[in-house]
Amino acid sequence: MNASLPAAPSLEQLRKQAKDLLRAARAGAQAARARIDAHHPGPQDPLKLSDAQLVIAREYGFASWPLLRAYVARVERNGPATEHAYHDDLGYYEGRANGLLASAADGTDTAIAAFERWGMSLSEAGARAVIARQHGFPGWRALRDHVRLLRDSGEPFARAYQQVERHDVDGLRDTLDRFPHLVDARGTNGNDLLGMATATCDERLVALLLKRGADPAHANAHGWTALHQAAYRGLPLLARVLLHAGAPVEVSARGDGGTPLVIALFWGHRDTAELLADEQLVPLNLRTAAGLGRLDLIERLIAPDGQLAPEAREHRAFYRPHSGFPAWRPSDDPQETLDEGLLWAVINGRADALNALISRGARIDAQSYPSSALFAAAGRGDIAIISLLLEHGAGPNRRETIHNIGATPLHEAACHGRTDALRMLLEAGADPTVRDDRFDSTPAGWAQHFGQDAAREMLERH
Repeated sequence: MNASLPAAPSLEQLRKQAKDLLRAARAGAQAARARIDAHHPGPQDPLKLSDAQLVIAREYGFASWPLLRAYVARVERNGPATEHAYHDDLGYYEGRANGLLASAADGTDTAIAAFERWGMSLSEAGARAVIARQHGFPGWRALRDHVRLLRDSGEPFARAYQQVERHDVDGLRDTLDRFPHLVDARGTNGNDLLGMATATCDERLVALLLKRGADPAHANAHGWTALHQAAYRGLPLLARVLLHAGAPVEVSARGDGGTPLVIALFWGHRDTAELLADEQLVPLNLRTAAGLGRLDLIERLIAPDGQLAPEAREHRAFYRPHSGFPAWRPSDDPQETLDEGLLWAVINGRADALNALISRGARIDAQSYPSSALFAAAGRGDIAIISLLLEHGAGPNRRETIHNIGATPLHEAACHGRTDALRMLLEAGADPTVRDDRFDSTPAGWAQHFGQDAAREMLERH
């Protein structure tokens, strides 16, 4: 028997099930005895209540009755908003706490609300306390103890997550048959199974979850939806599936203006960005117009004399998809908006937009978030854009300052193995002996660290 645990299980109901099973088995019912034989490691007569409780727990997929009881008590106590742990590495939860704190500092409403709900300060300790409380635990230590036992506990959400990670469509289908409420359940920081399935790039998992009723509009604590995830990964086919299912395109994550379109443009995923823009171009500002290469919009947002329309610099609070990027705040400085637009044109390989922005006053060597234009082009290995930037006077030895590492475009091209970009930069006078400020390493050292042997050999020859 594969029992189905309801969304709001009751300890009293489970105790009654165990008593009923024990009573039936003692009365000689063959079905009851078969259930006990299937799930009990070695039942002995006379059967005890603890034996029946173990069988009930294992029918629900839990390793023991105490684990099932603890799970049900936690859900009963905290209600359907309970978040379920699904990683068995405590470091994961430390990272989620840091990310939640960073997201709140960025002004994300849902993240701020999490701190306010539990009355916690915007601090590392406060963030850890929020994470613990959201999981139904009184503090960080209790969550830590729970995570240590998670791998073999049998908790349904963790089990479903593991099946998603293994691309186990049949296993997930079986788990959803037994626990239909999992499509609406939330994991750490409000992450749901649909967002996790999208992250695996597996259309089969996404289709299964949508068919079972997963909400394509669900957002986690950062405001991140499954459509944001498809944009982040550059998955136009999955983005189309989610749009067809009703996924919203106007939702912002990690700051005002952090829509799926902006996420796609941030990473230079042109196909996905164009699909999303065709659905709805939101927000419309200079960074999106430049990233999409829309010269008509650039002309509308910037007058020939360089004067910006008000909407050119609106909705720019989003600047990082996760806390691995340094803190930054946009300003109303028109020059900053122009320079930023040029960088977004570079990231998305929009040569015409780059030229249009330079003609309207964008600075070729400006350090715009998240880097300089030549640094970004070198990392992407975009030879056409690198050539254009050098023609306009970009300095091949300018150090990157946004991330405070003092690296040059050569370092960035080296770590990504962009040998054509390395060759072009070296011919333009880039210095292969310069050392970055953080690791005191040359570009060849970066290539070696990241296993880019061809890049390392090229640089060492110079």
